[in-house]
Amino acid sequence: MKVRNSLKSLRSRHRANQLVRRKGRVYVINKEQRKFKARQG
Repeated sequence: MKVRNSLKSLRSRHRANQLVRRKGRVYVINKEQRKFKARQG
């Protein structure tokens, strides 16, 4: 998992990426390609 300041560029890497807010943190998750994970905050 990557920890980044900006998740916008990581979200555009795959069409199934989703931006999710959980517990005050922002995550990029992908249920098709599990390797596209990222966290902000």
